[in-house]
Amino acid sequence: QVQLVESGGGLVQAGDSLRLSCAVSGRTFSSYAMGWFRQAPGKGREFVATISSTGGSTYYADSVKGRCTISRDNAKNTVYLQMNRLQPEDTDVYYCAQSSSEWLTAIHNGYNYWGQGTQVTVSS
Repeated sequence: QVQLVESGGGLVQAGDSLRLSCAVSGRTFSSYAMGWFRQAPGKGREFVATISSTGGSTYYADSVKGRCTISRDNAKNTVYLQMNRLQPEDTDVYYCAQSSSEWLTAIHNGYNYWGQGTQVTVSS
């Protein structure tokens, strides 16, 4: 069974930074693209960032472009999301997901395995 476990969330002040991690087990990590999504209470799940299987390509939502960096370490079966200059609007549960293919995608149904989520709360 594929398992994804996020970590690194927490309560921070506006302007602070966080680095989220997602450890993956259960299938060949290096064969699949990875993504990060976020969801606020009562809202739909929003795309944040994606990275191809090799890490050669990345794509970001306009809302986080310039403040966010997605990366992966295939030797450690781990994907990361570095979030800088956090604002209250970034308060969400952040989810890691593994794609069904090696190519990056911003479409949530392009991902077939999901983590449990990690809470990020940004105070003003």
